[in-house]
Amino acid sequence: MAKNKGSRIVITLECADTDCRTRPLETKRSAGYTRYTTTKNRRNTTNRLEIKKFCPRCNIHCTFKEIK
Repeated sequence: MAKNKGSRIVITLECADTDCRTRPLETKRSAGYTRYTTTKNRRNTTNRLEIKKFCPRCNIHCTFKEIK
């Protein structure tokens, strides 16, 4: 029998910087949006998650917000 995973779910985080999409690309950087995946406990954290992480497109640490 498979074990129930419980209340932990996989979420996707995307760069919240609005200039990130409009900023011109630097050399040797990816053309797509920067996204991270992580897990969160649905019972303890009901709001959308916001974490400061490194964005290789912006080349700085900025806020990443949970997307649907």
